[in-house]
Amino acid sequence: MTTGHDVRASGIQGPCVYLHIGEPKTGTTFLQDALWANRARLAAQGLRLPGYSDRDHSRASRDLRETPRPASDPADPWVGEWDVLAGQALRARGRAVISNELLAASSPQQAERAIRSLLRGEVHVVATVRDFAAILPAEWQEAVKCRGTTGWDAWLDEVIAAGPAAERRRRSWCWRVHDTLAILDMWSRHIPPDHVHVVTVPRQDAAGVLWARFAAVLGFDPAGCDLTQARRNSSLGLAETEFLRRVNQALPAGIPYWFYAREIKQILAHGVLSARPHRSRPALSPSQQAWAAEQAEALIAGLRDAKYHIVGDLADLRPAGQAYPAAGPDAAPASQQAEEQLDAAAQAVAALADRYFQARYPVRPPSPHRAARQWASDIKWAVLNGPRVRQVLRRASHHAPVQRLRVIIWCVLMRPGRHPR
Repeated sequence: MTTGHDVRASGIQGPCVYLHIGEPKTGTTFLQDALWANRARLAAQGLRLPGYSDRDHSRASRDLRETPRPASDPADPWVGEWDVLAGQALRARGRAVISNELLAASSPQQAERAIRSLLRGEVHVVATVRDFAAILPAEWQEAVKCRGTTGWDAWLDEVIAAGPAAERRRRSWCWRVHDTLAILDMWSRHIPPDHVHVVTVPRQDAAGVLWARFAAVLGFDPAGCDLTQARRNSSLGLAETEFLRRVNQALPAGIPYWFYAREIKQILAHGVLSARPHRSRPALSPSQQAWAAEQAEALIAGLRDAKYHIVGDLADLRPAGQAYPAAGPDAAPASQQAEEQLDAAAQAVAALADRYFQARYPVRPPSPHRAARQWASDIKWAVLNGPRVRQVLRRASHHAPVQRLRVIIWCVLMRPGRHPR
């Protein structure tokens, strides 16, 4: 395995900023949870995380990608969030990391804006890449978890049909975030090619190996880091995904996506359905497996020809055998599939009823005892970054002076090693 490097470009005064741009479904949730869980340990090694939590990185990504925000969405506006986060990263001493897997979905203009906003420092781009055959079922599940209604076979046919045409690739979400060579070309136009790091995701779900490869790029010691709080992105079995797809078909069109994301995706899909045992998942047919293998070989050849920094083994990108029983007409009797979906439906209704009860009749926890010093710290936090202050500042963050003020507040509050609230 090759190791990272930190060659400073001449004339650069700012920190070394690592942009982890994804791709989705490549262990990004695990890596982000591990980063935030070990924030103090990483800060002691000179690696800082701008913002107060991974939500700040998500909001900045939405701002950069110009994601529309419906007027009904109760979330604060995210206009200006990228400049705030970039400003905080540039105020870090040593190294900083920004991580959001949907940065891979940026347009060329958006990627250029991101890179240029950080060029006062030394910019590195990090991409995690995975076996394409394993990506496909995961992306179909994600499409369903984002209110999709297309079945597995039809969805996969659309992905394969879009492959040969560049214009159709750009309109396909799956290709938009997994057309690896095009993504890397887009993000590397204003930085040296050896500042682009491609981390291959190991097979066999080896989270520790992925963490070590990621650490080699960012330049920290992975030994001693707590990985117990880092969750892997939740996946669904075929019965659970099919049940959710049918729910999506039945949902009234008037339900906004922000509500769906909070109540259906987070509570139902991630909280209930992903906890069920998976008996089967979607699988590729032999011809589809051969097609995925061709895509993998083209990617491997392209990465070998590029001058990017490869961390891991390119052989990890070749499709492996099926990890779960194949889904298909003979995978399980129709009565068994119907029973599994009915069981998933019962658990879903129970979970949503419990969610409704807790929201309608919340239980207030007792106030914990705090020392005088802690009370002073809490007051300072509330004055500079309490909920109301944060809301006011976010709503005014389209103004450059407010962005600079938020960067200063972060520098005051987030001393090296301090945990977010």
